[in-house]
Amino acid sequence: MEALSVVGGGIAGLALAAHVDPRRFQVTIHERREEPPSVETSLAMWPEAQRALQKVGILPAVRAAGQDFGGMALRDGSGNVLLRAGAPGVIGVSRADLLRLLDAAVPASVLRAYGPVTSLPGPGPVVGADGVHSIVRRSVWGERARARLSPYLALRGIIDVPVPPGGGGEYWGRGQLFGITPASRGRTYWYASYRSGLGPGGIDVDEALALTRARFVGRADGIDQVLTAATPGETLAQRVWTVPYPGSYRRGNTVLVGDAAHGMMPNLGRGACEALIDAVTLAELLNTRPFPEALQAYNRRRLLRSQALRVASTAMARLALTESAQPLRDGILRLAGRGRGGAAGAER
Repeated sequence: MEALSVVGGGIAGLALAAHVDPRRFQVTIHERREEPPSVETSLAMWPEAQRALQKVGILPAVRAAGQDFGGMALRDGSGNVLLRAGAPGVIGVSRADLLRLLDAAVPASVLRAYGPVTSLPGPGPVVGADGVHSIVRRSVWGERARARLSPYLALRGIIDVPVPPGGGGEYWGRGQLFGITPASRGRTYWYASYRSGLGPGGIDVDEALALTRARFVGRADGIDQVLTAATPGETLAQRVWTVPYPGSYRRGNTVLVGDAAHGMMPNLGRGACEALIDAVTLAELLNTRPFPEALQAYNRRRLLRSQALRVASTAMARLALTESAQPLRDGILRLAGRGRGGAAGAER
């Protein structure tokens, strides 16, 4: 039996540990904290990610804990509908629920090592599942692989009220975005993003929420209702970081999965999905092939696909958060909505 160290006990790390054959590997998860996330947020599970969850064995439980997305309205900053788009089969699930279900799927044979991870564990192969600021990536890929700070601030949270009638969807304003979607148990998940002068770390949530209210309140009824209900204790405020192209997800006996490999802008809602697909793909290869061959095959299968989504998420962020081109963008989207039969402006 070979030792396998997984650095990071988030979505990718837990999914990998849950799906690796315990008869082939003695897995140890190295995790900085034991506590669940202090602020609840929601994740979109697209069909590809649901297939990965099915392989882990928790898809029925995720469906029971989650909420169907249904249709989505893309709106201008004032709430007028530009176009409508379906999201068939997409499930929204609380990050806390997903982590709980993944953690329960991890075999009892998997060892847990809690505490700050400051260097690579050993001996044996290492999987870097430790997020956008990955110590594994920095240690093996070097300083050029450090995460890069975007100019955007992102706020997210779940509030214990239903989606405002006629208020769901994404609002694309001039250089700012606000989203409102259904969350589990009849609640609302909301998120906002815009350029901010707030520092890269240690952001004061009260200040960030006050800044968000100053930017968005009074523009659309749905946004006003959500921000009235939002509280600092139920809000996560962070600067957005991304990961540069690493060239390969494998170096020697070290491999990257999830945000450690391809941390991206959140505008496609694919980060958690790709982390799950990475983890299950790697686990299945490790279960059936010699270790070096498994890492090579994983790199071939996942590198280009996930990097293409990273590039697409950056492009989507530029489109959604454009400033000078906002009138042109809205005009094109409005025409596209009419061409698809959506009555732009018919819903507020």
